[in-house]
Amino acid sequence: MRPRIILVFLLMAMAALAATARLYLKDGTYQIVREYKVEGERVRYYSTERGEWEEIPLDMVDLKRTESEVKEREASRSAEVKALEAEDRAEKAERAEIARVPQENGVYLVEGKELRALKQAESKVVSNKRRSVLKVLSPVPMVAGKATVELDGASSNSNKVALDKPEFYFRMAYNERLKLVRLTPKKDARVVQRWSIIPVTKEVVEEEDEVPTFKRQLEEGLYKIWPINPLAAGEYAVVEYTEGQRNIQVWDFSCRPPSSGK
Repeated sequence: MRPRIILVFLLMAMAALAATARLYLKDGTYQIVREYKVEGERVRYYSTERGEWEEIPLDMVDLKRTESEVKEREASRSAEVKALEAEDRAEKAERAEIARVPQENGVYLVEGKELRALKQAESKVVSNKRRSVLKVLSPVPMVAGKATVELDGASSNSNKVALDKPEFYFRMAYNERLKLVRLTPKKDARVVQRWSIIPVTKEVVEEEDEVPTFKRQLEEGLYKIWPINPLAAGEYAVVEYTEGQRNIQVWDFSCRPPSSGK
């Protein structure tokens, strides 16, 4: 048991020892007592007001109401302890979850108890029949107009996924946007993003077919991402980019769940 939980239990035990209860009487009044016990036809109790043991006839005591309140308090303490234990288990599980993810930046697919690193794809910017390899730190120069970010090939050859709701860990290199997108088929290629380059400013407006996802940050730079709805068979990618900076990074995968029959 962790030190924090031990301390909580000790504090709760001390609080229980020091706790007071109401010994209700049938006339509607009550005595504040540290403890009480029924002895035959009398109730013996320790009065916190006078600091001594006293007795009262049992037929003057509303024992049912008194015991009901005591049980409610005990149930509340028990619920608090269970909540703390659950919180501790969740924290322990999260620490174990973080520890299993490699320190190297990249995307990792959850496969049962194992993680598989996805190979990063080489993306290209295609505009006016020109193709340029897209590099993170030195994005290609652009002229006004339209362009697309594409991957060669009709399907991912290196990253195959057989789950319709795959889960990924993403250890990011930069503080950027993180998305799951569906790729658009194109002759011998797949489109990741569509760019509109604004004249004069050369500002880039990106568009992609984003898949709705859940995201959870586990620690600085480490996220877990998974789709809200099951994925249909097709081509997808986890992407990282800074809006308007032409620096997209792509980890593509081909999703072929058993139910798709493909």
